Amino acid sequence: MTKKVYFLSDVHLGSAYHKKNVNKFEQMTLPAVKVDNHYFPQHEVERKLCRWLDMVKQDAETIYLLGDIFDYWFEYRNVVPRGFVRFLGKVSELTDMGIEVHFFIGNHDIWITDYLQKECGMIVHTQPLIREIYGKKFFLAHGDGLGDDSTSFKMLRALFHNKFCRKLYAAIHPRWTVGFAQWWSNHNRETYATPPYFGEDKEHLVLFAKKHLALAPSINFFIFGHRHIMLDLMLSSNSRIAILGDWIDYFSYGVFDGTNFSLEIFEDKNQ
Repeated sequence: MTKKVYFLSDVHLGSAYHKKNVNKFEQMTLPAVKVDNHYFPQHEVERKLCRWLDMVKQDAETIYLLGDIFDYWFEYRNVVPRGFVRFLGKVSELTDMGIEVHFFIGNHDIWITDYLQKECGMIVHTQPLIREIYGKKFFLAHGDGLGDDSTSFKMLRALFHNKFCRKLYAAIHPRWTVGFAQWWSNHNRETYATPPYFGEDKEHLVLFAKKHLALAPSINFFIFGHRHIMLDLMLSSNSRIAILGDWIDYFSYGVFDGTNFSLEIFEDKNQ
C-alpha cells in the first residue's frame, strides 16, 4: 500500500478562537468572528490535533505542517513557551516511528531556533520548499509574503524577521512579551474578520503561483496555508493550487496518496 503525505496549516494552538458546534455548510461560509459559546477550550483543540495525528500515523509517510501551528512561539536560549506538551509529545512519537514531520515557520511562529528539531525530531523550514513527491513536483510554503505587495505588510514582516529586533525583544522578560503577543493576536482575530476569497484575478497566492508557474512550468502542486480559506484550483492542465483552510473554522487538511490530492475536513468521532 502506498503511504500518504499529509498537509496541515494554521492550527494556531494557544488561540482562544477555535469554533465548535458548526456544521459543514456553516464552516464553509462563516467569517472568523466571535460567536458566543462556539469555541473550544484551548486544551481540547490540542487533544483534537493529537487525535488527527493518531489517525494519519496509520498510513503517513510524511507530514508537512505549513506554518502557524502555534498562535505564538518564541524561543529564548534556554526557555520555550509553556504548554503544547500533548502536541509536542505526539509529534515526537511519530518521528520516533520514522515518520518525517516538516515544520514551516509562519507569521505567528517565526521565532524558532533548534528546540523542535532537537527535542521533537522535526525538520524545520524557514523558506519555501520545492520537493518531488511520488513523481510530482510540489511548491510548499506557509504563504505570508508571497504575492502581497502592500507596504504595511512588508514593513511588519521585515520587523518580525529582523535579527536585531528579535534580540531586543528577547531581552524583555517573557512575563511581558508572551502576554502582549497573545493579547495582540486575539485582539486582531476578534476585531478583523478573515477576508473571503478575492477571486482568481485578485487572490495574492493565486497570482504568485501563476507568476511562478510561468517560470517553472514543471510545478504540479502549490500548497499554502496563511489565508484561512479552503481553495483547490486548477492553474493549468497539469498544475493546481491548494490553500489548506485552518483549524479555527474548518479543521481541514490536505492529503496526497501518490495519485490524487484532496482537501478534507477532520471528522472527529470523539465529539
